[in-house]
Amino acid sequence: MLLGFKTQVKLNNKQRTTLARHAGCARHAWNWGLALTKQILDHNQAVPEQEKIKFPTAIDLHKWLVALVKPENPWYYQSSKCAPQYALKALRDAWGKCFTKEKGAPKFKKKGKKDSFSLDGTIKVVGNQQIQVPVIGILRTYEKLPVAIGFTPKSVTIIRQADKWFISWKIEVPPQPTIKTSATLSFNIERSRDVKQVDVVGVDLGVKNLATLSTGEVFEGAKSYRKFEKKLGRLQRQQRNKTIGSKNWIKSQLKVARLHRQIANIRQDTLHKLTTYLAKNHGTVVIEDLNVSGMMANHKLAKAISDMGFYEFQRQLDYKTPLYGSKLVLADRWYPSSKTCFNCGSLKKSLSLKERTYKCDCGWECDRDLNAAYNLVRLVQSEFTPVDSAQTPRRRKSQGNAEQDNKPPTVLVDPRSTT
Repeated sequence: MLLGFKTQVKLNNKQRTTLARHAGCARHAWNWGLALTKQILDHNQAVPEQEKIKFPTAIDLHKWLVALVKPENPWYYQSSKCAPQYALKALRDAWGKCFTKEKGAPKFKKKGKKDSFSLDGTIKVVGNQQIQVPVIGILRTYEKLPVAIGFTPKSVTIIRQADKWFISWKIEVPPQPTIKTSATLSFNIERSRDVKQVDVVGVDLGVKNLATLSTGEVFEGAKSYRKFEKKLGRLQRQQRNKTIGSKNWIKSQLKVARLHRQIANIRQDTLHKLTTYLAKNHGTVVIEDLNVSGMMANHKLAKAISDMGFYEFQRQLDYKTPLYGSKLVLADRWYPSSKTCFNCGSLKKSLSLKERTYKCDCGWECDRDLNAAYNLVRLVQSEFTPVDSAQTPRRRKSQGNAEQDNKPPTVLVDPRSTT
């Protein structure tokens, strides 16, 4: 399977200037193409059907760029032709997702924010810590490159984060199945299945603790933004009092960018360790298909939700589970795992966030996150249907098709289909 590999490159001043020139070339091509396509869309809305202009493809945009823009901007020829070409291709893909209502309309790019560009052509991994790319030449890295698998990248993407540059490409990685450990679930219930050996683990995500497993393990989130929030606010206030464009303003802006990168790295490290642990040690991982963008609309919890990284947690599990020979199961987002009693199956009408312990009339008392993790495990085992299933909200119309996405390890489970 193909996985992305990303590493930091070691640069001198000349190489930094060259990379910044390529990023600026790609950004200029993106902004030019975006302005042109917006003019075409505005023109098509104002004229009748027979006078409309066909929306250009990525090839059309690149031809117009070569004919109209490059002669007036000779500095384009100092960079590789691939940088603006890939930028226009990405712009056309962004408009395609906008037309299908997958995402919003693309926006103009600003210098210093998300600078990146892509290159293809003659790319070779030279030695253990060097890679040769077109026009730029040989770039050194801080860590050893994966050359043992004998996979030559066809294209690379170079990204700037604060004052550091990173290079990434796709590599072929064979599946690495691991031995799964059977988890012991001890249920305090007067039934014949009090203790059961399973290789299924339910994971309930939360804002207080990042993840609560059905095995009883609790993993705290990094909460890196909360940790550095005061420092970040102090640096941003210092930057606000400086003249925009001055040297001191640039230095202050770099400090803010470095802190943002540190916050993101801490969060990524926590998520990678947890997702790798789940994929390696459990045959089936069950999580809820959370609507993260909808949850972010709650301004009281948006900061805590974004600080935990729910979407990134699911994204990492999506590719790590087939890599280590396990399976990812997404429970329907409308399944009331927290409101359902694990013992008797009754469903509470409401459960506030202040109630951290689930208490039922049948005598069942358990931590609410652990109770939800138990219900996720039972949902996959198809042993239980909620008593008040009629009160369960209707599932969303578009659930997604795992066969179309070509991701067979990911399974969508509807709680109403269990028997």
